[in-house]
Amino acid sequence: MPRPRADGLVLTPGASAGRDHPGLVAIDLALHEVGIEAARVEFPAQAAGRRRTDPPAVCMQTVRTATEDLAGTLGVPTRRIAVGGRSFGGRMCSLAVAEGFEVAALVLVSYPLHPPDRPDRLRTAHFGELRVPCLFVSGRRDAFGTPDELELHTKGIPGPVTLALVDGDHGLRRREAEVAEIVAAWLSERGR
Repeated sequence: MPRPRADGLVLTPGASAGRDHPGLVAIDLALHEVGIEAARVEFPAQAAGRRRTDPPAVCMQTVRTATEDLAGTLGVPTRRIAVGGRSFGGRMCSLAVAEGFEVAALVLVSYPLHPPDRPDRLRTAHFGELRVPCLFVSGRRDAFGTPDELELHTKGIPGPVTLALVDGDHGLRRREAEVAEIVAAWLSERGR
């Protein structure tokens, strides 16, 4: 199967952050260095300064609209745009892809497999519908999913999966540059 080409990446923030989260900015800058366009977007509730997140349907539509906008700007189909983000944002992107939204790849930083201390409440039911290449970047001490849990549950993804572990917890503070380099290198390998 040929590798998809990613001309751009739509980046979404975690539930308590915005488009200017240091991790997203670092990824944006690293992608710029390798010639891949990034679009950092916020969900409507975040943009309005509300504490509660939007319902998944609203978030997934935000991902679809941002991806279509970036594809239009670049003059390519959405299947040439990767989508992803941190934690909640990445999860919303994965749900949109599982519903059939055609994109190049998924970039999932600190994917929240389950709430902390609640491994029985998995957020993986849709993994069997992810048929695109997936990059998971996670901290070795992430309370939302250990490396072993991540390895186990991503085996249910039909698309090719790359796991990248870095020192750190769910926030990956002070690891932004390392995470950004991993994302930029992985997307660069996808046929640029």
